[in-house]
Parts: sequence; C-alpha cells; structure tokens
Amino acid sequence: MVEKEVLRVVRCGGSELNFRRAVFSADSKYIFCVSGDFVKVYSTVTEECVHILQGHREMVTGVQLNPNNHLQLYSCSLDGTIKLWDFIDGILIKTFIVGHKLHALFTVAGAEDSVFVIINKEKPDVFQLVSVKLPKSSSQEIEAKEISFVLDYINQSPKCIAFGSEGQYVTAVRDFYLSVYFFKKKTTSRFTLSSAQNKKHAKNKFTCVACHPKEDCIASGHKDGKIRLWRNFDDNKKYTYTCLHWHHDLVMDLAFSLTGTSLLSGGRESVLVEWRDISEKNKEFLPRLGATIEHISVSPAGDLFCTSHSDNKIIIIRRNLEASAVIQGLVKDRNILTGLMIDPRTKALVLNGKPGHLQFYSLHSDKQLYNLDIIQQEYINDNDLIQIELTKAAFGCYGNWLATVEQRQEKQNELEMHLKLWAYNKKTQGFVLNTKVSMPHEDRITALCFCNAVTSEAPTLVTASKDGYFKVWILADDSDIYKKAFGWTCDFVGSYHKYQATRCCFSEDGSLLAVSFEEIVTVWDSETWELKCTFCQRTGKIRHLCFGRLTCSKYLLAATENDLLCCWNLLSCSLEWSTKLNVRVLEPDPSSDNVAAVSKSSVGSDLFVFKPSEPRPLYTHKNICREEVLWGVFVPRDVPESFTSEAHHWLNRSQFYFLTKSQSLLTFSAKSPEEKLTPTSKQLLAEESLPTTPFYFILGKHRQQQDEKLNDALGNELVQLPLIENIPAISELLHTPAHVLPSASFLCSMFVNSLLLSEETKSAEEIPDDVDMDEENQSNDSDEENDFTEKIQDTDNTDMGEDVHQLSKSEEKELRKLRKVDYSWITAL
Repeated sequence: MVEKEVLRVVRCGGSELNFRRAVFSADSKYIFCVSGDFVKVYSTVTEECVHILQGHREMVTGVQLNPNNHLQLYSCSLDGTIKLWDFIDGILIKTFIVGHKLHALFTVAGAEDSVFVIINKEKPDVFQLVSVKLPKSSSQEIEAKEISFVLDYINQSPKCIAFGSEGQYVTAVRDFYLSVYFFKKKTTSRFTLSSAQNKKHAKNKFTCVACHPKEDCIASGHKDGKIRLWRNFDDNKKYTYTCLHWHHDLVMDLAFSLTGTSLLSGGRESVLVEWRDISEKNKEFLPRLGATIEHISVSPAGDLFCTSHSDNKIIIIRRNLEASAVIQGLVKDRNILTGLMIDPRTKALVLNGKPGHLQFYSLHSDKQLYNLDIIQQEYINDNDLIQIELTKAAFGCYGNWLATVEQRQEKQNELEMHLKLWAYNKKTQGFVLNTKVSMPHEDRITALCFCNAVTSEAPTLVTASKDGYFKVWILADDSDIYKKAFGWTCDFVGSYHKYQATRCCFSEDGSLLAVSFEEIVTVWDSETWELKCTFCQRTGKIRHLCFGRLTCSKYLLAATENDLLCCWNLLSCSLEWSTKLNVRVLEPDPSSDNVAAVSKSSVGSDLFVFKPSEPRPLYTHKNICREEVLWGVFVPRDVPESFTSEAHHWLNRSQFYFLTKSQSLLTFSAKSPEEKLTPTSKQLLAEESLPTTPFYFILGKHRQQQDEKLNDALGNELVQLPLIENIPAISELLHTPAHVLPSASFLCSMFVNSLLLSEETKSAEEIPDDVDMDEENQSNDSDEENDFTEKIQDTDNTDMGEDVHQLSKSEEKELRKLRKVDYSWITAL
C-alpha cells in the first residue's frame, strides 16, 4: 500500500551517460556518470548501478572527486548549486548555492576549499572560467558568493579546459586560439593558429586539450585529426609544437596516463589510440568499440581507462587495452521510427537502437539487454550517405514472431524496401530470420500489426502502405514433401477508392480489422475479409487508431490531424462522442479497459486517461513535461500496485512510459529512484565497502567465513563426504619428505590405479536396494565380509551394552566399498 500517493513524473532511463566525462573513485571500484538531473554510481566490476545521487533540480553538468577526501564527490548543475556527496552511503552532505548556471566543474589538489566552474554572465554564448570559494559552515545549505575571475571567452565544453603541473596553470582552447593562465605570475599567454581564411589551414580549429601531469606539455586535438604537443609555452616567442597524426577526422578527446608516459586519443573511427612515449612510431590500438568516442577518462590509480561513446555507452578498459566492462544506456537514435514496444517474453522495452538494430532495454535495471541486427549490413559513418533505416516493427503471437520493415530512398523513383519476419528460437533464445519479402508494396509502409487474439488459428500480419493497399500475410507451408518448413505469404489485398492507407489495428478478439484510408476508417471481417462498415468525420487524416478492450471492446477510437478525438460504437455503427484534442499519443492498456491520450499544448504536453465508454477522463495531468511527447506504451506490472485513490487506479496493473522529443524516457511513480534499486545492488555496495588489506587476501578470512556459513546451511540437507585429507594413505603420502619420495610419474600411475575398482566389483550405486543378502553371500569374499560385519556388531554390543545397533544395507554397502579400495601401493614407498 502506498501511503503518500503523490504521483510525479520521473526520469526512469534514457538519460545521457556520455554527456560529460566519467570519473573514477580513488580505488577504481566505482565510476560516476552524469545522467540527467542525477549522478549514477556504477560498479566497475559488475556494471551494476549501486547508487543514484539525486537532489539537483536541473541537469547535472559536472562531477569531480573531492581532492581532500577521496570518499566524497562534488557535482554541479544548471540549477546554480554545487553539492558535496558521500557516495559510499549515497548521502548529501552540503549544498553550496552559487547563483549562476554552472556548465562544468574542476577540482585541483593545490586549491584548498575552492573549485573551478564555467559560467556565463552577460551574453548566453560567452563563457568564463571562475574560481568559487567554498566556505566552511555547519549548516547544510551555504551561499558561495566569493567568485574570482580566471579566464574569459572560453568554450562551454569541459574538454576544452585542462589544468597542468598540479594546478600551476590552466589552459583553454576555442576556435583557433589557445590560452594559458599562470596562477603564480597571474599572466595569460595566447597562441593562434592559421584560421579558415587560408584553405590549407581551414581545419586547424581546436576541439579538445589535455595537460601532462608532471611536465610542462600541452596536447591539443584539432578538427583535421592532428594532435599538437605544445612546449615552452611560458614564452610567447620561443614556444614550439610537434604534430601526431593518425585520425582521419576530428579528435574528440585526449587524456594523459597517470604517469604521463602515454597519451590517449579517440574520435569518430571508434578506435582508442595510445601513443606510447608520446611518439608517432610507438602506437597501440583498441579498435571496433562500436561508436564515436566522446570522452576519455583515466582512474586516479592509473589501472583503468574508460571511454564514453555516442551510442550512450561507457567502456571500462584495463591498462593493457583490454575491455573489462560495458555500461550501456538507452541508445539515442536520430529518429525513433519504430515507436515503443514491449517484448512479451522479457518485458523489455524495444525501439530503434544503433543504426539498423533493435535494442532490448530493461526498464527494471535501466540497462540494455542486447541488440538485434535487422539490416545486417556494415554501417558507414558518412553524413552525406543515405542509409537504410529501420522504420517499422511489431511483435506477434506473444513474442513468437517479430515483423520489421527497412526502407531506403535516394530519389523519388528509387525506393528500396524489405519486409522481414523473424521467428523466436527457443534453443538459441533469440530471433532467426524466417521470411524476407522485397518490395512488399509499391510505396512506403505506414503501419503494420499482428492479430494477437487467443482464438487465432494461424499467425496473421497486416501491412498498410501509401500505395493505397493493405495486405494480409499468413503463415503457410512453404516446404517440399516433408512439410517441415513454414513461411509467410500474402493471403489478401484490400483497398478503398485508392486512398492512402495510414493506420491499421485488430480488435481484441481478432474478429475485426480496422484500416484507415486518409480521413475514412474502414472495418473488415477478419475471416472473410469483407468490408463491414465505414466511419468518416472529414476532419483530417487519421493519425492514431485503436480498439477498446475488455468491457469497452465495442468501441473504436481515432485521432485526426485536425485535433479531433472520435469514439464510434461498433454495435450501432454511430459516433458515440468526440472532443477537440491535439492527440500525439493514443495508447490502450492491455491489462485494463483504460486508454491514455497525450496531447500537445502551448506550454508542453498533457495526459488524459479515460475509458471509451465515458468521455469524462478518469485522470488528468497537465504539463507532464515541457516538450513534445512522441511515443508512449503501457507495461504490465509483475506485482500489481494497490493505490487507494480512485484517480490512480489506472496504474494498478500497468505502468505508463513515454518518450519525449529529446529522447528522455519518463514515467509516473510515487517512489524515489533510490528506492527502485534492486536488493542485489545494495548488497553489492555493502560488500564492496569492506576494507581489503594484504592480510585480508592472504589469510582468506572472508572466504573462510563464507564457507563455514554455507556448510552450516547445507549440513542438514546434504551428506558430508569424507575429505581426501582424512584417508590415511594420502595423508601419509603428503606428510612424507619430498626428498625420499620416488618420481611423480612413478607415483601417479600407482595412485590412480588404486582408486579404480575392478570389473568384478560393483559400486554402491550399481547394486540395487532390493538385492537379497543370500545372493550377495555367493561371491568369493562373502565369508570375509560377514566376519567383518560380525566383528563390528560385537564391538557395538560391547560398547553400548544391551542397545545393539544393526547396520542397514546401505551402511554395509559403504563399508564393503571402502574395504575393497586397494592401499597396497603405499608399500612401495
């Protein structure tokens, strides 16, 4: 039961992990990432999110470790505050109110109680680097008004600012200028490269900068792919620079190693380049990282690197240039053309991912599960090249089938289009291409949908196109005489006065198919494919179309481009109600009879939840976000909620997610992000917080305690087998001095042979329980075994008096088995 039913819109995923450089903890166990208005703490080993630091009201723009306490973290935001965190416990310690929008944050070990931030004071495109004095106070919120100017006219990006020689100077680059400010001298040196007026030097523009940690050396990246190493920059006349060149396009980021013996660079080639000894001849590469490298970070211990990529991914790399972990967020594609879908099997969110791929994204853990390559072609990173785009996708038959559409059109009459149907393979736990149809329509496909009715006999797919037709595809026998292969074939083609088909959908029971042709909605019988009725309001083309569910299955909803939402009664074939509403998203809830409609307003987007049988909405939420909402989807809950307020009952069985124009994934929740962390993540954080000293690893106390707990827990359930060390022969062998033992090859053969049972002897597992003891006594050594059993019984009678213990059959078998093991090999010693 939720006590405080205050629903608020929260960002549940999709935030950029690559917006700023990631920061390592001092022991390299954790990595800190800016993610919207949160700071996420990930484990570098397990890739799990162990903490979400929330408290900023606007986007976080920078994170840095506290140089005076390696267990604390600074963060800055556009809300004008700097916050100090204890990231081990996820606790906010202090908030410093600066009063300006903060675009980046820097910390220097030598500057006590001061941090450096980038602000813009007068003009929105003019930025300054300033020093902010953080006053000491016992209160949690403190005003930090003591600001000292450092550099003017700098770039907004923190990649264009770098501190060198332990904070003795700071360098900044913008356009064709490099500026160096010396803190002790309080002087500024400025260097200029040839500008775009000369075509030969048109790509000299600075893109990033890094400073050597020990020497007076500055590395700058440029638009032409060159890296320049600046020296003697304390003199405006005697300065020199040398060039390193491998990248064919602009250098995105640079970083020196901890000792400064190597330089790391990355760009659009998706290759991390390590310049050993900062030399042109000594280069190492880590290729095929999957996407453009946006940022490069080095851990304070120097044992790990990390790269942030344009596909919202962070790769953690060891010192020997081997990738050790991947933290994958929601991939931001240029256009989400497929919309939001839910995989019926994994309950994962499915949408466009990398070019030509579908990404399966876990909403519970906020990370990507896997990518499905649909187009199956090598992607060429060229802005001028028209790529094949994945435009439509739909799941059918409870996740057993997946239909995709890929299209490419360079000229008006040169359309390339493929319809692919993928079957789910239980052995490989993935989708396998079953049928590929080239040019299924003569023009672009506008919609496709499966018939997901329980009573449906054969899988059915419908595609609608701008060519004025909709086609019905069914799964049929497509094999030879063995009839073991199945494929999809076209079963019916329909049209209506050659109007363009825009939308299509099946009713819940699969008996009806609704297809919209521009302004007209047609309803067809799914068995005979006969036209049953038509609806028309002449209020613009149909933008959204859906049937009601459960108790409202007799209603058909449609939203038009002229801001009209209509509801028709299929029994009376009449208009039930209509309202003026600019609907951008119309999504029915599969677990109830509710429908969610998101409309666009002058200040943002509004949400209306209603039942088709009642025009009055059940729930209204004005201004759910300031930007336009493009897609929405209901996700069934694993465990239903129980809200007491009737206005929130629509969230009991399903949760509503929606995607904005900036590709932020939002939802409604009454829980904080920290409460959504899985128990395994919290347990992981507690275990990793334990101190790890050399004696801790040598003695193995932690592992020994775990083994003892495991043995105690399983002691009552499992039979403890005798340890090898308890066998006298092996104990004697291990305790015999090595110099008197024969060679290992001589001992090995005898030792292995002694453990093997002869062919005449059956193991205890091979002897059935119901074998009579009289039959067993017929063996050669039965007399000796009976004598041995009698001796044991006599001994028991002597020790226990009248309480005689009779051995069971299983105990006797075990004794016989141990007796027949040959230990004679030890006599050779």
